Amino acid sequence: MTTSWNRKDQHIHYAEMQYNQPKSNGLDGVRFVHQSFSEISVKDVSLHTNLDTLNLDVPFFINAMTGGSDKAAIINKNLAYVARETNLAMAVGSISIALNDPTQQESFKIVRKTNPNGMIFANLGAHHSVENAKRAVDLIEANALQLHLNTPQELVMPEGDRDFSSWLKNIESIVNRLNVPVIVKEVGFGMSKETIQQLIDVGVTIIDVAGKGGTNFIEIENQRRELKEYSYLYDWGQTTAESLLEARKFASQASIVSSGGIKTPLDMLKSFGLGAVATGLSGEFLHLILTKGTDETIHQIERFKEELTHLMVLVGAKSIATIKDQPLVLDSHLTNWCYQRHLPIN
Repeated sequence: MTTSWNRKDQHIHYAEMQYNQPKSNGLDGVRFVHQSFSEISVKDVSLHTNLDTLNLDVPFFINAMTGGSDKAAIINKNLAYVARETNLAMAVGSISIALNDPTQQESFKIVRKTNPNGMIFANLGAHHSVENAKRAVDLIEANALQLHLNTPQELVMPEGDRDFSSWLKNIESIVNRLNVPVIVKEVGFGMSKETIQQLIDVGVTIIDVAGKGGTNFIEIENQRRELKEYSYLYDWGQTTAESLLEARKFASQASIVSSGGIKTPLDMLKSFGLGAVATGLSGEFLHLILTKGTDETIHQIERFKEELTHLMVLVGAKSIATIKDQPLVLDSHLTNWCYQRHLPIN
């Protein structure tokens, strides 16, 4: 059986291999209606946003990626440096391996050492106990905990979990007993309105819908299988756009985060137009770190900030929260999705 730290390095390798594959997060089916008069200035725009009680100066962040190997430690150190220099929040990959193997803790601790004052999210699977949740938070002095939902990945993973009956109950216990905010996120298969309602019912107030269109963990785990027999599942799940449409009616009950194939400030703007208040990028930042290095990644993030500010002026929105008030048009696929799922189009 493949050791856990080798599996972590395989994840990095296969995620980067997927970067240039043609995929759609569904946001190409979302268009803003151009208005010739903006009536605001660049200096009027604020990129500040809130995830429940978490205050973010920038509405996009480095989403969960890696940890648990020597290679992952280097990547996490570089990402933490970038986050520090650009004032971005950052989530680490699943800390589960470090709870079982103390020799792997440094690959996560390096993030807090590199960015001592930054906004950092710990990450664990939804099956973990309250005690493990507390240990994960303490390990990196995290400001919040991400609990990831990854049933398809686990089922395709040769050594993955096979019992998911306790996940929702575990989430409720952690939400009620942890002293930092809890973010529940998918890992790239999207969320339905039914799932979002279940999470809200157990007290979750920050939800990352993490739609299809970015890194595909069914494909990654299938590549690790000898027969590669699950290739027919590569299109499983809801896209980021479909997931945001599922989440729109819950915007007053939870802070919605978009992720899954987000690559450009226009993707971000469209996500905010569909009701998200922040967006996470994983594959884009991993690719930049691996191929361009930290300095170019920093420059790209600063360009993203400037470009997003300009796009907000283009649609006449002074704040992230008001982007959703701007008129949008959905393509036929998304309107059909709304029709069949009984979701409002406007």
